[in-house]
Amino acid sequence: MKLWTPLSTILRRTLPSIPYFPTSQFHSPTYNFSPSPPSSSTNSPNSLTHNFHFPLSFCSGSPENFHVRCWTCGHVAKAALFLVCDSCRTIQPVDQSVDYFHIFGLERKFDIGVENLEGKYKEWQKKLHPDLVHSKSEEERGYAAEQSGRVIDAYRTLSKPLLRAIYVLRLEGVDVDEEETLSDPELLSEILEIREAVEEAADSQELNQIQSQMREKLSHWSNSFANAYRCRNFEEAQNSIRRMTYYERVNEEIVKKL
Repeated sequence: MKLWTPLSTILRRTLPSIPYFPTSQFHSPTYNFSPSPPSSSTNSPNSLTHNFHFPLSFCSGSPENFHVRCWTCGHVAKAALFLVCDSCRTIQPVDQSVDYFHIFGLERKFDIGVENLEGKYKEWQKKLHPDLVHSKSEEERGYAAEQSGRVIDAYRTLSKPLLRAIYVLRLEGVDVDEEETLSDPELLSEILEIREAVEEAADSQELNQIQSQMREKLSHWSNSFANAYRCRNFEEAQNSIRRMTYYERVNEEIVKKL
C-alpha cells in the first residue's frame, strides 16, 4: 500500500542531493593552517563534528588559526568563503563546510523565519544567473553553476519543515533510519483510515477537508519536533519526523487527486 512506503523511499524522493562535479575539473578550496598558541580551550575543530556525516564546519565559530585562500588571487579569508572572494570578487568553488543556514545568514536552528528565505534565494540566484557570468572563464562559470545548485538545495531544504527537521538532526550527527518501515500500530491504523477516506472522497471539497486535517497534524508534529530538538531529545525528534513523513505522504496523494 502506497502509504506504507519505507522511509528510505520517501526520503530519497524528498531530500535534496548535491550535484556531482568531477573533481578534476575544479580547484578545491585551498586551506592554510598556522600554528596555534597554547590554550586550555577544548574548542578544537574535531570537537565540532565528532560523528557528523557532513564536512568539517569552519563558519563563524571556527578557530582563528584556520584560513582559506581564494583560488585565483590567493587572498586569505579567516571565515569560510561562500560565493565570491572578498578581495577580487571571483566566484569560488562550493565549500561543503558552509551549511545551508550560513548561506541564508541564519542561526543554525529548526525554528527560523521562512518568510525572508525567498527574497534571499532570489538575490543569490540573480548573482549566479548565467547571463551575469557568461563573460567569466569556463572554470568560474562552472563554479557559478555549482553554487547555484547549492543555493537551490538550501532553499528547498530550509523552506520545508520536514526536510529542515531531517537536516538539523543530520548536522547533529543523528540520521533518521532510512530503512525503517511503519511499525507503530496506532499510526498504522490511523494512516489506513486516512487512506481509505482519501480513496472514498466523493469530491474536491472532501479532499480539501482531509488536506486541512493533514496540515494541522503536520503543524502539530512540527512543533513537537521543535520542542524535542530544543531539549536535545533526539529519539522523540525522530519519532516526530516519522509522523511528519507519513502525513506529508498523505498530502501528496491528495494533491494528485485534486
